[in-house]
Amino acid sequence: MRVGINATQYFDHVPLVAWEFFIGGYQPAQKWLKDRKGRTLSSDDLLHWQKIIVALAETKRLMEEVDQVCVFPMV
Repeated sequence: MRVGINATQYFDHVPLVAWEFFIGGYQPAQKWLKDRKGRTLSSDDLLHWQKIIVALAETKRLMEEVDQVCVFPMV
């Protein structure tokens, strides 16, 4: 998916699972961008954003993997 950051710039190929992922009561990818509204993002900010997206997508993948392994039989 494409996430717009202003009228002319956007992040492309953001996995929907990372964009919509919840931790506690908030969505970290969305919150991170909202917290920087009105600022110019530095190259370090862009690298950090990419790391957040990878971490969220990988967390979701690992959670699904654990769910597959930890299926308890019905008694």
